[in-house]
Amino acid sequence: MSGFREAGLLALKAKIAALEAGGRGVSGVLPFGDARLDEAFIKGGLPLGQWHEFVSGGMEAETCAAPAAFAALMAAPLARRGEAVWILRRDDLFAPGLAGLGFPAEKLIEVCARDEAEALAVAEDALATEGVSAVFAEVEAVDLTAGRRLQLACETRGATGFILRRRPYGGVDRQSTGTAAATRWRVSSAPSQPEPGMLGLGAPRWEVHLERCRAGRPGAWLMEAVDAYTCEAKHGTHPLRLVAPLGDRQLAPTTPLRLAG
Repeated sequence: MSGFREAGLLALKAKIAALEAGGRGVSGVLPFGDARLDEAFIKGGLPLGQWHEFVSGGMEAETCAAPAAFAALMAAPLARRGEAVWILRRDDLFAPGLAGLGFPAEKLIEVCARDEAEALAVAEDALATEGVSAVFAEVEAVDLTAGRRLQLACETRGATGFILRRRPYGGVDRQSTGTAAATRWRVSSAPSQPEPGMLGLGAPRWEVHLERCRAGRPGAWLMEAVDAYTCEAKHGTHPLRLVAPLGDRQLAPTTPLRLAG
């Protein structure tokens, strides 16, 4: 074997070893603090050092408001550990709104990409950057090849990815061909409920379906933001609270229709 080929082979082995060591050393979980939700995951919380997918339906496929707010709150404790990079194609992210929900906006770095390919490329680079703990990327779809590249980037530094499926300018929905995501969440807004004796609106709520959970089990829940718009976000508790599981909810009794007259 020539010296050139031997040096190239050694360099490739060192690169693979560094990637593998980087992933194993920083992996962990982010518990929600409620056993009814944490027990859906094999290690008792959202797996870190991997990427997670968030989808929605209807107009949310264009605005992505509900999944974005839910994902931001899910990642808020993680964002406090480092920088949070948010990659979007339509520059309409309202950072004060995220701060009002309890997300540490001072950790936020916004990147506006020109197209889908650039958004995925920036996400991959951000996940592999030292000091970044969470990466949010608004993209239309992630195929299996791009998903594996994102996962490899997560394992480089242990950062966690949050992929928000969004069509910011409308168009036809692109279906993903396979997925390498650790979890996939379907999120939609739910009616809020004020505290007993209070008037007006209550805390923001979301109807959440965990459709895919690697080595865990799916589920459905009604969740709300604990300290939204109070400026009293606590660092010790998760900003999302489980209101009720939806999977075993019984249907309301039907009421016979009565004809007028």
